[in-house]
Amino acid sequence: MAEAHQAVAFQFTVTPDGVDFRLSREALKHIYLSGINSWKKRLIRIKNGILRGVYPGSPTSWLVVVMATMGSSYCKVDISMGLVCCIQSYLPERCGPYQTPQTRALLSMAIFSTGVWVTGIFLFRQTLKLLLSYHGWMFEMHGKTSRFTKIWAICVRLLSSRRPMLYSFQTSLPKLPVPSIPATIQRYLESVRPLLDDEEYYRMETLAKEFQDKTAPRLQKYLVLKSWWATNYVSDWWEEYIYLRGRSPLMVNSNYYVMDLVLVRNTEVQAARLGNAVHAMIMYRRKLDREEIKPVMALGMVPMCSYQMERMFNTTRIPGKETDVLQHLSDSRHVAVYHKGRFFKVWLYEGSRLLKPRDLEMQFQRILDDPSPPQPGEERLAALTAGGRVEWAQARQAFFSSGRNKASLEAIERAAFFVALDEESHCYNPDDEASLSLYGKALLHGNCHNRWFDKSFTLISFKNGLLGLNTEHAWADAPIIGHLWEFVLGTDTFHLGYTDTGHCLGKPNPRLIPPQRLQWDIPEQCQVIIERSYQVAKALADDVELYCFQFLPFGKGLIKKCRTSPDAFVQIALQLAHFRDKGKFCLTYEASMTRMFREGRTETVRSCTSESTAFVQAMMEGSHMKADLRDLFRKASEKHQNMYRLAMTGAGIDRHLFCLYVVSKYLGISSPFLAKVLSEPWRLSTSQIPQSQIRMFDPDQYPNHLGAGGGFGPVADDGYGVSYMIAGENTIFFHISSKFSSSETNAQRFGNHIRQALLDIADLFQVPKADS
Repeated sequence: MAEAHQAVAFQFTVTPDGVDFRLSREALKHIYLSGINSWKKRLIRIKNGILRGVYPGSPTSWLVVVMATMGSSYCKVDISMGLVCCIQSYLPERCGPYQTPQTRALLSMAIFSTGVWVTGIFLFRQTLKLLLSYHGWMFEMHGKTSRFTKIWAICVRLLSSRRPMLYSFQTSLPKLPVPSIPATIQRYLESVRPLLDDEEYYRMETLAKEFQDKTAPRLQKYLVLKSWWATNYVSDWWEEYIYLRGRSPLMVNSNYYVMDLVLVRNTEVQAARLGNAVHAMIMYRRKLDREEIKPVMALGMVPMCSYQMERMFNTTRIPGKETDVLQHLSDSRHVAVYHKGRFFKVWLYEGSRLLKPRDLEMQFQRILDDPSPPQPGEERLAALTAGGRVEWAQARQAFFSSGRNKASLEAIERAAFFVALDEESHCYNPDDEASLSLYGKALLHGNCHNRWFDKSFTLISFKNGLLGLNTEHAWADAPIIGHLWEFVLGTDTFHLGYTDTGHCLGKPNPRLIPPQRLQWDIPEQCQVIIERSYQVAKALADDVELYCFQFLPFGKGLIKKCRTSPDAFVQIALQLAHFRDKGKFCLTYEASMTRMFREGRTETVRSCTSESTAFVQAMMEGSHMKADLRDLFRKASEKHQNMYRLAMTGAGIDRHLFCLYVVSKYLGISSPFLAKVLSEPWRLSTSQIPQSQIRMFDPDQYPNHLGAGGGFGPVADDGYGVSYMIAGENTIFFHISSKFSSSETNAQRFGNHIRQALLDIADLFQVPKADS
């Protein structure tokens, strides 16, 4: 009887005599260990909260101040200038622990020391915030740093030198400033001048002047008030109105993808590669929870805001009829896995112990070997997350709010992240140009029902061991997921490793509970909705043309010999390529970050400027001397760099106008100028992919350990989406998207124009280059 009771898990049965409970020792053991693990995390968070709250102070520094105060008292020197005696006079006499004069003196000195210590911390933070509000260093020429900036840099280094935790600098970061209305209007008109003829520009100038004089001052007052009250006057509205209120499919329109290392292969065993990657991700999450990750620092000394990292794991976008909601959990002990139309739940822990890579490999291999067929409606269930948001919200409420469907959906939505085990193989073959594009398409949308597009990210594993990510955009921007991905790829390659046969190191534990198959009861009415969402998603995916390529003639190394910013070089090349492709200029979006401010996300750099169009037109005319073209290029490059710096330092155009528009809607004020500005299509949307945020290895020693970056879908139906990664000194990866349904665009044609534009600009500087 005893053995039988131990073999039964935690169960209960309702009978006519009442409720019959049956417990097992194993179940109780796991519950106990899970509780212990939960309390450990709570204590770590409490400890981190205290250490972060007193940064740059520490218990040691407090003790030093106390000892200094007591030591000076012992030497008959009153460094408190009478404050200790004053504090002592307010302590009650002859009661409780204050019975002796010595005790009261010690307590008074401890209180005084604590006050000095707290005051020092406050002054440090305010001083650092003041220093970080200075951005003049960004506008100084390289190698021509002013004396003021040098002194500023020394002060910042001194104040940020102590080993910080991930969020140590958050309260020291300045708030994003609200630009003045005249400055924003002037920059806006300047940005659209090369795109409008004289008559169109006059009309826009009239609208802008009317807005500046009549409507804007009232809207600006509300915006300034919000900037005083809120941590960031842009970020919450940007998340809500740009992302969460969007009703179109996330797939292609919002989500973006990230590629694996493409020039090296660690293993071709699918389950093994996935075991290492998942283990590395949970290691990263543990560091994130403990705040052991170093904050990203510009120039190694200016801290970037880290708040977006908080929702990296255990986060799901929940659909709503009018607006979605981001659901974030403090912890999750499992991942949800999709394979051949079936959903599984895989535990990441055994009790309080994180599973080793070899154990995870075994669990994923069990799923790959499972021959069971999908349940009715299960195979294309994830297409609901790829279709319209309203349809998904209605289906979720009608069919997934109770019973086994609710339980299984919660297992997915409450997972740390989503894993897709694909049956097809992808790789980058430099001799087969289409291979990189096919790989990108698989990551961007898959087959429209094998990614859970609502999860913060889906880890995608192909049959030959290649990996990739599909990432939801509302919770964070690309540099955040890039930070995680660099850690995962570096840990997988240089720390975890594989056996000679390609398996994870170590021995598996065969007694682990197998992955749990999720159970569904999907009625035919719901299956019809799933099919409808699938058809919407498939039409969208089939319409996307994606062209990815590696530009080999040169990279960052030779661009710098042109004495220009690599980003400006590429952006001006994109303007030249676009004019050759379409015969006209267009409104161009380049994403820049505002993470030097608290809770900052992005700002727009309007890359199509009067200077860049002048250079492009001179190139097209073909009659200018190279010296003249070089001069025009340098002017365009300097203009672009200045605009990028302005955007990074809170003096951008578009986020300010966006927030003014939101305020106008709240107040019920109609503004023809704002309506016109916010309706202008971005027919060329661009983004540079960050890299080397973490130094996991020396790129000079391992030059082939290159990721190919990632990409996104076109923002406008008749436009292009371009992302690029300047990968080291000698190569650039491009990801170009457009729509087949547009007669004006062709991603491959535009890619060829980009190639030629880069070569033509390099030729102006007589930069030696390899064969294409």
